[in-house]
Amino acid sequence: MRKEISIRIVLFAFFAVLCALVLVPFYAIALGSFKPGKELVRNGLNLSFDLSVMSFDNFVFLFTGNHAYFLWFFNSFLLTIVQVALTLLVSAFVAYGFAAYEFKGKNVLFICVLLIMMVPFEILLLPLYKLTFDLGLMNTFSAIVLPGVANASTIFFFRQYLRGIPNEIITAGRVDGASEYGIYFRLIMPIMKPAFAAMAILNGMHSWNNLLWPFMVLSDSNKYTLPIGLKTLLTPYGNNYDLLIVGSFFSILPIFLLFVGFQKYFIDGMTAGAVKG
Repeated sequence: MRKEISIRIVLFAFFAVLCALVLVPFYAIALGSFKPGKELVRNGLNLSFDLSVMSFDNFVFLFTGNHAYFLWFFNSFLLTIVQVALTLLVSAFVAYGFAAYEFKGKNVLFICVLLIMMVPFEILLLPLYKLTFDLGLMNTFSAIVLPGVANASTIFFFRQYLRGIPNEIITAGRVDGASEYGIYFRLIMPIMKPAFAAMAILNGMHSWNNLLWPFMVLSDSNKYTLPIGLKTLLTPYGNNYDLLIVGSFFSILPIFLLFVGFQKYFIDGMTAGAVKG
């Protein structure tokens, strides 16, 4: 009994320290959002709580100033919603095919999915850029969304999750006369809610924070996403730290709210996906 209590205390202390380390950067940027840009230039982001230099001026400028921040925010929000929805739909279809059906070349194709997971995106940049240019998709939102629709990691996760679902459910649906699409949408998708929530959060975070690929294919400032827009605030001719810091802090909120809203499903989905083989 005493040993069990000691283990719990050690684990609690470990996770408390880990939580503090994770929250420190958020605390620093939250404090920085209340400080003027010149203060950040002098002292950088720090943990000092100095009321003499703190104000709501940055937030007032964010909501009333002459800038394109909320256009960038809307572009990122729209792209994230569309990309996550399409990625979940297409990747779940592919994973369901791997998990529920037997066909020639199935194992070879799944090995290809695993190999794609091992290839860094930076290696694919040049051929993907050339393909995008040849298809005439440069400077369009389609160029950002389409390359990630069939996501190898998401396919792998869904496939592992679906392998834990009894085949008797699919068989019963066929016996009752349901079509293959009816089985998937009426029987399988409701069971996959935790997996969808987990992958929605992970893919949403990736899409929301994506900088490199959108930066390469977008040239119209009206189509800039939030990461690109915030990057344009740092130039050789001057840096707009007032908007940069408060804008960066405000950009964290959607992902934070997404995780809080789907936290239960996220944990259930990740746990189930980790043990089903």
